[in-house]
Amino acid sequence: MFKKALILSSLLLVSNLSLNAAKITENECSKKGENFIFAGNECIQYKKFSGEEEGALNIIVHGTWKDGTDTLARYAPFAEDLAMRTDITTIAVALPGYSGSSTNKFTSLSHDGVENLAAKKEYVEFLGSLVEALKEKYQANKLTYIGHSAGCMMGATLTGVKPDLINNIVCAGGVYNVHEKSKEKGLISIVDVLDNVSKNTKFVLVYGTADDISKPEVTKDFYKLAKEKGFDVKLVEAVDAPHIDLDMTTESKDAIEEIVAD
Repeated sequence: MFKKALILSSLLLVSNLSLNAAKITENECSKKGENFIFAGNECIQYKKFSGEEEGALNIIVHGTWKDGTDTLARYAPFAEDLAMRTDITTIAVALPGYSGSSTNKFTSLSHDGVENLAAKKEYVEFLGSLVEALKEKYQANKLTYIGHSAGCMMGATLTGVKPDLINNIVCAGGVYNVHEKSKEKGLISIVDVLDNVSKNTKFVLVYGTADDISKPEVTKDFYKLAKEKGFDVKLVEAVDAPHIDLDMTTESKDAIEEIVAD
């Protein structure tokens, strides 16, 4: 009960700060200012914190939250912390339907009548367009992707859908084989595209020993598979960490600092 109460209170905290998502044209998006970018037919709000290292970029992608949640209120402090720790420009994005981001093509990940949106190829391709746009805008040739939960699952899949786009990926509490969770046809996760992933991509997989949403075995099983396939992959255990804020644990932050320093 305590875990559920903690998650609910956290959701309510950021939901109360949320903005109303809407249909936004590219022209309207361009007038919203520096913290918006039009990509994949969506106007995406983000928060950027600058670092001095040139040519490098960290992008943080959140997971599934209640429709309309202001995810940037939660993730901006995390992005700022990482920018200071790594001295690399760090961006936290709000996916469609969250904070001030549009809903031109996609709803929020948690929306009535919508299931498994993060495992749809068209959504992963949208995410790829967003990452590409940010990478180009900030002239980055070294990209570290940090994803939590659904953000982790989509980022991992993206490494196979668009190889060489992501150099490093830190995945916390994700799903790597969506077919073990859903029998719905047409879904995609990294196991479906693993053979397309560049061997130059470095993976850090974070699991929490108290995570009852993405259980430790899910991450451990994919780690074994990735090792067997010859990938550069590291497994990180966050002791007593639940699913929520798993990407913000000390263990995760230390792993991010280590991988960007390589």
